[in-house]
Amino acid sequence: MKSWKKVALGGASVLALATLAACGSSASSNKSSSSSSDSIKGTVRVYVDTQQKATYTDVAKGLASKYPDLKVQIIANASGSANAKVDIAKDPSKYADVFAVPNDQLGDMADKGYINPVATKFANEIKKDNSDVTVNGVTYKDKIYAFPKSTESLVLFYNKSKLSADDVKTWEGMTAKAGFAANYTDPYYSYPVFFTAGTTLFGKSGEDVKSTDVASANGVKALEWIAAQKSNKNVIQTTNALNQLQAGKVAAMFDGPWDTANIKKILGDNFAIAPYPTINIDGQAKQLQSFQGIKGFAVNSASKSQAAAQTVAQYLSSESAQLKLFNSQGDVPTNNDAQMNDAVKNSDVTKAVITMSKEGNSVVMPKLPQMATFWNNAGPLMNGAYTGSIKPADYQAQLQKFQDSISK
Repeated sequence: MKSWKKVALGGASVLALATLAACGSSASSNKSSSSSSDSIKGTVRVYVDTQQKATYTDVAKGLASKYPDLKVQIIANASGSANAKVDIAKDPSKYADVFAVPNDQLGDMADKGYINPVATKFANEIKKDNSDVTVNGVTYKDKIYAFPKSTESLVLFYNKSKLSADDVKTWEGMTAKAGFAANYTDPYYSYPVFFTAGTTLFGKSGEDVKSTDVASANGVKALEWIAAQKSNKNVIQTTNALNQLQAGKVAAMFDGPWDTANIKKILGDNFAIAPYPTINIDGQAKQLQSFQGIKGFAVNSASKSQAAAQTVAQYLSSESAQLKLFNSQGDVPTNNDAQMNDAVKNSDVTKAVITMSKEGNSVVMPKLPQMATFWNNAGPLMNGAYTGSIKPADYQAQLQKFQDSISK
């Protein structure tokens, strides 16, 4: 990734942000002062994931009557929000003013000056309207760097003709009766076993580089559990769980809400969903945990329209916008009021994601730049234990090597 110096805001932009922070109403309120309205003008370019372009284009229409001098361009980001950190580094001045981004990239972009903190007024609204877990997910070094728009956690999808609701409450009960599609090469799916075993990643806060404790007795227990799955005949290692499900080789898998439509198509009337099961570690039944991700809109520091950009980001992540995204895409809202909407509350997928997002069931993905090294190194560690290429006698040494690699 190319390095890039921090963008210094010009006097006009600083003044605009100060006006934005001090104004008495938000972009989603019914009234706004003439001074704040006058400052919201120009063209704001917004990058969204391709499948969400139509929804956000519709949402953005609501800004026209409030800000007649503001033009919002909703643009499908061909490389996706997952690559935002890499793409903005190529040339921040050419990147969008506002862009969708997963929360684990915020720390690196903030440290490199690619994004601005959310203005105080909007930050206070974010704190008021969302859960503490959500707020923590978009906060880095005590500053909020993104407007949260949806939350993601893996859940358990299963074939209810082969597994009952009681079967899927425990790993042992589930895998005793039917095949499960596991992926011990992808840390997103499998690393949370270490949280279940009692380790932390970058400390309780997720921001302490020196406080990962995976090179410990608990870390060894997690690797032992992963290694034991090799001899579990119903645990199928695969990098394409959907194919295994469609072929009937497995009856259950972990996946996110984004694949709900595909899984429903495969399972039809046998479609079912649930939170994660418990697993047995060191003789104790413990709730298997997942990573929780928060997706939001960040504001490019190179944008020449800071006040307008933050206003647009706030509007596109409002309660009504989140509900439209839920209805069109199935994305789970972060807004507390949106989560109480009847359609959201009655969705089995949403209920499972919200359950998994509670404390003790998931860990918010850390935002430190060291997460890039984490993603690269965690997979080989776990896959090595599963395949047996890393021997039990070497677990502690390999865990220490991994811990050292992400602690600098």
